[in-house]
Amino acid sequence: MKIARTLFRHSAALSLFALASLISTGSLTAQSDGPPSSPPADWGPVSINLEDIPYPHPVHFLNLNLYGQDVRVAYMDVAPVGPANGQTVVLLHGGSYYGWYWRRQIEALSEAGFRVVVKDRLGWGRSSKPILPYSISLHASNTAALLDHLGVSEAAVVGHSIGGQMASRVAFLFPERVTHMVMINPVGMTDRRPGRGWQPMSGEVDLNPDMQQVYERSLRTEVERHPDWDPEFLEHVRIRYGQRLSGEWPRLAYVQSLGGNLRSIDSVVNDWPHIRTKAMLLGGVEDGPNFTEMAEGVVDALPNAELVLIPNEGHNPHESAPEIVNAELIRFLTSDPDLPAGEGADR
Repeated sequence: MKIARTLFRHSAALSLFALASLISTGSLTAQSDGPPSSPPADWGPVSINLEDIPYPHPVHFLNLNLYGQDVRVAYMDVAPVGPANGQTVVLLHGGSYYGWYWRRQIEALSEAGFRVVVKDRLGWGRSSKPILPYSISLHASNTAALLDHLGVSEAAVVGHSIGGQMASRVAFLFPERVTHMVMINPVGMTDRRPGRGWQPMSGEVDLNPDMQQVYERSLRTEVERHPDWDPEFLEHVRIRYGQRLSGEWPRLAYVQSLGGNLRSIDSVVNDWPHIRTKAMLLGGVEDGPNFTEMAEGVVDALPNAELVLIPNEGHNPHESAPEIVNAELIRFLTSDPDLPAGEGADR
């Protein structure tokens, strides 16, 4: 059964195109409705392991040995605040982010009775930054290893952006471990490997970048992902900018190039027809001109999935429209996993 719903959402106060135009022309100044045109003077280096960035809950570590290297995978394990419902949900972040940006979902889900596990993917956030062959399957297996470590036999898995690919691969490789699978504005909705070729990672890094350009590129990324600008989104820009100032930046840059190469060597498009897990694709429709069409294709490929669209939201609706995303997550994750998608809520 394929279920598709479009939710109501008020129009943006400051349009994406207007804000992007201000950035490109350099006319944007520090004001209440937009970000500053230059990095604030008090911005300094940020640790590549984010030790200086507060997380909303205590961070723990899973120790693993991968490819002969001892590594640590960082995670938060948040107990239910309200009456426990016996369910666990794992949150997987996107490629430009880290576990703490799920803070509003952690709060809502824990209050709804879920145990919430939030992983910093290996090579990101507070996890180790080893030089090794990263893959979607490696990250999926690390998620399963984390569940083993925590004594969790089955869980729901929610992934944003490239985390949606990770969630898909977890459900594909470990179907007996996954009760529900959610993708929020996933990337890789089509297989884009043909014609991309293969380029080995050289490890070369620009050690003296133009920091104004670094700032503008990172800011443009956030503006494109948030049609409604909020000053809190500037924290993502500050982190990326500050990591460029870190003495460990060359290592992080190489790790990011290795991790960013995932889509050149793998795709989850062929996983979807084999995933019987109850699934939902939830997304802001302003995530590129063909987002809705591609999302419909993903839901058609999944045997048991529903599509929920949020108008006037972009790539990060869990940050810009948390009340909508949280309500949809709770509705879906409390549904009976044995009933078709779109049915059996509030089990």
